Amino acid sequence: MSRTHLLAASLLLASHQVGAQAPVDSAMVEAVRSREVAFAATMAARDITQFATFIADEAIFFGGAGPIRGRAAIVAAWTRFFEGPQAPFSWRPDLVEVLETGDLAMTSGPVHDPQGAEIGRFTSIWRRDAQGRWRVVFDRGS
Repeated sequence: MSRTHLLAASLLLASHQVGAQAPVDSAMVEAVRSREVAFAATMAARDITQFATFIADEAIFFGGAGPIRGRAAIVAAWTRFFEGPQAPFSWRPDLVEVLETGDLAMTSGPVHDPQGAEIGRFTSIWRRDAQGRWRVVFDRGS
């Protein structure tokens, strides 16, 4: 086999390996989806204390004024969204992906205003901690 053929065969094999997908653990995907839904429910329930339990200590949320670093700062910045009887927005995941290792996941989906109109999208990166709890480490709305 010539070097050209060998290189072509190697590239073809590598492209198949990169494109190959490991089987998705559907139970893990559903666990992360449920966690995101419960996280969103804290907004509807107007419960900032419960909201905070979903966020990793060192999390980073991206907002209009730039990154907000750390759970305490995120909770302080988000407290205004929990004031009043009605939530200013809601969200629900329509995409959930979990790494094959089962320690990182991504959720994404629409954000709606109180009347139900879509006003944006969110993307959250979740990490499973040593106790098996999923917590947000990165969050970005757009």
